[in-house]
Amino acid sequence: MRGWFGSGQVGIALAAAMMLGAGEVCATSLTPFRYAAQAQRHCPHDQVVWLDFRKGVYYASGQRRYGQGFDGSFVCLSEARDSHYRRSLLGLR
Repeated sequence: MRGWFGSGQVGIALAAAMMLGAGEVCATSLTPFRYAAQAQRHCPHDQVVWLDFRKGVYYASGQRRYGQGFDGSFVCLSEARDSHYRRSLLGLR
């Protein structure tokens, strides 16, 4: 004899639980670009920053490490902030 949940009922219960929790979590999309001009076209009214994925920080265009390194990408400032990356204070005047 099978338990209370049959194989189809488990899938339905799991899908219903996922749908109920879907409204609570909102993930912010982070769109990385290879070139700053591509990022600027993606967000024309926002500042473009260099995001260092390994360190978890972003650099503005006036900072020394802007566009440097292999573990980064150009992104929009608002997307970097919404994804909880922090601003680097290195090289600020």
